[in-house]
Order: sequence, then structure tokens, then C-alpha cells
Amino acid sequence: MSDSVGYSAPLLEVQNVHAGYIKDVDILQGVNFLVESGELVTVIGPNGAGKSTLAKTIFGLLVPHTGTITFKGEKIVGLKSNQIVQRGMCYVPQIANVFPSLSVEENLEMGAFVRNIPLKSLKDRIFSMFPRLSDRRRQRAGTLSGGERQMLAMGKALMLEPSLLLLDEPSAALSPILVTQVFEQIQQINQTGTAIVLVEQNARKALEMADRGYVLESGRDAISGPGQELLNDPKVGELYLGAGRKH
Repeated sequence: MSDSVGYSAPLLEVQNVHAGYIKDVDILQGVNFLVESGELVTVIGPNGAGKSTLAKTIFGLLVPHTGTITFKGEKIVGLKSNQIVQRGMCYVPQIANVFPSLSVEENLEMGAFVRNIPLKSLKDRIFSMFPRLSDRRRQRAGTLSGGERQMLAMGKALMLEPSLLLLDEPSAALSPILVTQVFEQIQQINQTGTAIVLVEQNARKALEMADRGYVLESGRDAISGPGQELLNDPKVGELYLGAGRKH
């Protein structure tokens, strides 16, 4: 990193992180990764590459065996997830990301449980961003469609007005139409100034809207660069975008 005039620290920086679920078995094997304020950064790669493990490690659900993670200039390795939330980061897991027995509105209120402020204006903001949720505000979350549930999970996280939102496979198991809608909402969230880390199997769509992308391979950041650059990279195209294959 340069120390030149005007340099400011990244919002999030992951340096040489090794992590896994079992002692001495690392899924992440020296990952380096950074996110600048307001960026949309996507993480793609094959199943088992460590994409979700990276998100969980950043959010404190896994403690790295080695390496450092810095958020807003502060080292956060060893902090619990609730402590990381209080510093301005939220995580939306792929599954079990809403309270099915609570209404849509109650889910949003639960998202802001650590905030001791009036919630009406925050809820109104989420409902304006996700009109479909507004129409279903009294409906139980367990009765929503997959796409609506994903929107609610994102809305619940946004009740904390985070600086950084980690999204783990938000398009998983959704129909193509709902995938498009969810990605549009993600872009809209990013345009409000919230930085986003998007862990995603739908590599093409994710890279199309990313400021930068990382390709994980066997627990390492094998390739990185601007989203459009990776889209046009022949190696990335052949391996992850279905390009260049003989039919």
C-alpha cells in the first residue's frame, strides 16, 4: 500500500487469512481482499472454494487461524458478531435469514433491536425501497416467496444502517425473474452509499454490476480486478461464465 498524500485506509481489509471449521484444516489458505467505502465487490468461484467461509470469517462467525481483518481501521479478529454489528457491518446468510413466525414489520423491528431510537422512519425507508414488503407488512415471513424473503432479510439488515453489507448467495434457489429483482435491489442499496460484499454463484450477473471482483480458487484469491475486466477475461469466462465451451 502506498503512503502517498490522499491515501485513506480501505473500509475492509483481509490480509493473508487462513480459516476453517476444523483445527489444522484450512478452507481459506491465505486470502487477501479489500473493500473501499461505497464499493460493490463480488466474490465468485466454484463450490467449495471458500466463498461463504470468507463471509463468515469476516463477520466473526469463524476465527481465523492466522491473518488479520481490519474494518474502519480497527482490527476485528476475535470480536463477536454482535460487536462487529455495532461497528457498522451486517451479514445476510443464505438460509435461516428471517424469523418465519413473525410478520414482515416485526422482522424489520427485530433487525434494529440494538438501536434505541424511534423506528418508524427507518421502516418507512425500507418499505419505500422494497414496495412488495410494504404490501405484505402484516404477513408472516414464513409465507413469503423466496424472493420476498430475500428482500426482507436485506431490509432487516438495513435497519441498522450499516456501512458494509455482506450478502451470502442472495440469488440461490430463486427463479430467473426473482434473481433479476433481487439484483436490482442490491444495486439500489449500493447506490445509497452502503458498501456491499456479494458472495454469489451467479457469476455473470454479479460481475456485471460489481466495481471489483475476486475469484476464489481452493481457498485463495486467484484472480481479482474490475468487474468488467473479469467479465472479459478469457480464463474467467471459460471457467465460470460458460464462455468458450464447445457445445
